[in-house]
Amino acid sequence: MFGLLVLVLGTLVLGDAWAVLDAKMAAAGAARQAARALVQAPAGADPLAVADSAAVQALSAEGRDPARRTVRVQGSLDRCSRVTVTVSYRVALVAVPLLGQLGGYMPVSASQSELVDPYRSGLPGTAECPP
Repeated sequence: MFGLLVLVLGTLVLGDAWAVLDAKMAAAGAARQAARALVQAPAGADPLAVADSAAVQALSAEGRDPARRTVRVQGSLDRCSRVTVTVSYRVALVAVPLLGQLGGYMPVSASQSELVDPYRSGLPGTAECPP
């Protein structure tokens, strides 16, 4: 009986660990898509809205609930500048008997950065990137 209990508890713990790992991979994909969409966005577009929309599409394609996401953008859409997008996702956890309540949510996040193309059209200024 004790061996069966250990097996069930171990399975629940491994299931939770896999859910966190899977959500981390989904957040990384969403961050990658959001950063790419941001550096290719039209001039004058709202950077947060562009990144958020791309993240929602990527998370939805993975079968995730986009309502659990948070998207943060650092940097500006200027020639040669680095833009970093961080996507956080809250993973739902379960309660594991004898180990305590693990219910609620655990946040996982991933970041991706991209350089804005120095020769991109539609942006003001000249291309003066450091070597």
